[in-house]
Amino acid sequence: MTTERLLPSESGFAASDEHEWTLVIRPQRGWLDLRLGELWQARELVGIFVWRDFVSVYKQTILGPLWHIIQPLLTTLVFTVIFGHVARLPTDGLPPFLFYLSGTVIWGYFARCVTSTSTTFTANAGLFGKVYFPRLAVPVAILLSNLISFAIQFATFVGFLIFFYAAGVTVQPNGAIALLPLLLFLMAGFGLALGLIVSSLTTRYRDLQQLVSFGVQLLMYATPVLYPISFVPARYRLLIQANPLTPVIETFRYAFLGAGSVSSGGLLYSLGAMAALLFIGLLLFNRTEQTFMDMV
Repeated sequence: MTTERLLPSESGFAASDEHEWTLVIRPQRGWLDLRLGELWQARELVGIFVWRDFVSVYKQTILGPLWHIIQPLLTTLVFTVIFGHVARLPTDGLPPFLFYLSGTVIWGYFARCVTSTSTTFTANAGLFGKVYFPRLAVPVAILLSNLISFAIQFATFVGFLIFFYAAGVTVQPNGAIALLPLLLFLMAGFGLALGLIVSSLTTRYRDLQQLVSFGVQLLMYATPVLYPISFVPARYRLLIQANPLTPVIETFRYAFLGAGSVSSGGLLYSLGAMAALLFIGLLLFNRTEQTFMDMV
């Protein structure tokens, strides 16, 4: 559903105040009728959703927001022990803890965006059935609330980076740090695109929701999060590089640690793949929101 504002004279009703408006709700028509302008008009509502999503994650917990820091640190410790000391995977000469923390922080943002936005319809069915607002406000708010979480974890990563640098460890932050906004934009775009696609499909096929977390984990192993691209055998390297998330992870690690690779062609490839997936996701989401309540 979308809204259209009409002047009282246009709607056929008399009005004592020329500034009064009549709000008309009409069904959307057409796959390309996205009405993104309504999302900007609902920006205050998006802000409310952002606060709701960020606060509700660890509401009524003992440590509260500290879990935003504890979770990536515990994950990094597990990766360091298993992959760094037991499996002895190379880390391009970097301290294993710093290598895995960098991958965990940037990948975690993408993973949270996918898993959270994938339940947009099923988790908000009650709200969607009571009041009209641009449905896209919910997944956009999830991206922004997860961005706050990323900022906390990124600050933790920078703190450890400064500590290792002061201890004499060879890390080489460089000018590629300026690409961080682009990297976050790409990760948010991929997370939103995949989340919209999954949330649209799960309205008809609910069992797909059970595969989301598993699929994200499998995708992580197909992305150089736990290993450098240099470790991949030559016959499989092209397959890993075909993953549009690979240039993002490699660029992030190169920018802050000096290990990895930066390729303008790879980033352009990621940008094109993200745009294509996001376009498909928006089309499916737009189509599904028109009929979702009929299937609940």
